[in-house]
Amino acid sequence: MIFVVLGTHELQFRRLLAEVERLKKAGVIQEEVVVQNGNTSFESDVLTLKPFVTYDEMDALFDQADLVVTHAGTGSVTTALKKGKKVIAAARLKEYGEHNDDHQLELIEVFLEQGYILNWGKGEDLEDVLHQVDSFNPPPFQSGKTQMIQLIKDFIEKS
Repeated sequence: MIFVVLGTHELQFRRLLAEVERLKKAGVIQEEVVVQNGNTSFESDVLTLKPFVTYDEMDALFDQADLVVTHAGTGSVTTALKKGKKVIAAARLKEYGEHNDDHQLELIEVFLEQGYILNWGKGEDLEDVLHQVDSFNPPPFQSGKTQMIQLIKDFIEKS
């Protein structure tokens, strides 16, 4: 199963869903596709759309997924990585009215540099990225949480 995650941002992210639906209808994507589409209105006869789900259902969908295709939201990307999933991230872009700014590009850049994700970028064909999934072997995810907490503790102790 491919799990597509759009999060809960109030702006639409139809561009990603249209591309996934196109590939599903063309037979490029054979697997079942379940979409957590949040506030993005979209109708499809080939995608299973779930606007909002409980934490437990979301957790189960991540567990069931063979691949996660997600907006480049920190929580969505790191949840998939912590569960050992292969991830294709797509930034919501300001120019398309998908977000207020382009900060998701920065997040993608960091995860790409560390080899954790694949990226579906502007002007790229998602089919080309999907063909990379089988040979993509990301390293186990290492959160920077421990280092961040230590930095905060050190700062507080020095103050």
